[in-house]
Amino acid sequence: MHRKQEQGSGATGFWTKDVKSVLLLGDGQKARVESALPEVRDWLIGRGIQVQVEADVRHFAQQHLEGFPLPNPVPDLIVVLGGDGSVLTAVRSFGEAPVPVLGVHFGRVGFLAPVLGEHWKKGLQDALEGRCLVEERMRMEVELEDGSLFLALNDAVLARPVESSMVGLSLFVNGEHATDYHADGLILATASGSTAYSLAAGGPILAPELQGLVVTPISAHALAHRPLVLAPGSQVTMKVVRSSQGVALVLDGQRVAQLQESSSVTVRRHRVNYPLLVPSGMDPWQRLSDRLGWSGTLAELG
Repeated sequence: MHRKQEQGSGATGFWTKDVKSVLLLGDGQKARVESALPEVRDWLIGRGIQVQVEADVRHFAQQHLEGFPLPNPVPDLIVVLGGDGSVLTAVRSFGEAPVPVLGVHFGRVGFLAPVLGEHWKKGLQDALEGRCLVEERMRMEVELEDGSLFLALNDAVLARPVESSMVGLSLFVNGEHATDYHADGLILATASGSTAYSLAAGGPILAPELQGLVVTPISAHALAHRPLVLAPGSQVTMKVVRSSQGVALVLDGQRVAQLQESSSVTVRRHRVNYPLLVPSGMDPWQRLSDRLGWSGTLAELG
């Protein structure tokens, strides 16, 4: 299924599966996606591929959470038209049984959806003809004290309510106390999430293939508190020490629980990575440069 990877691509190899079925998911809130969906569907059907279309990826995911069964048989490929949020929603729906995802973004920034909307046809052709690389993205398993388990691809965030003051949080790594934070919150991110909220809060950017965890405080009161990069096998516990109104636990942008004082959440690496597809030649650093607007050369410095 995988051929040898390109030098320096950061991917595990080429994805060469013979695609017979595709689940086509769209962001129902984007007009450009609404108009593109029938074009993409017809293009795929014209190549003899069975296509299931879901025009609202959020509604699709909500149905799954309410017990609605996932497609049977499982599709060979998921194509998501939207942006990073849409990709995260699709990944969440297939959490325990990952299906490769190719994201086509129609928004402003697309780190998880590498194909530009106007280039969807070439992106899909690359996938069908074995010219897409597989980026095995690390995920996190998040456990509450009551035993509830959740998965996250990007990040797990403890955030204070908007109307409350700073909160007190403690960080434990592999059972050992690491430090305490007086801050607006705390972000625990994977490499995928290092270009999301963690980046906005001052965290480092990790190469997509890195299997590590980034701990980034949100507006910490102490200047000495800097982002930490932990080994992938680390078990991380975040405990609420002080908060007058509780702290929200937000996973990949979705609020899943409210933690009170003395409550904690434990995060560890999930045993199965999630495969995201990237067309060959789309170097991860060029993607970062394009998305973040990096510019300038040594020649311009004189």
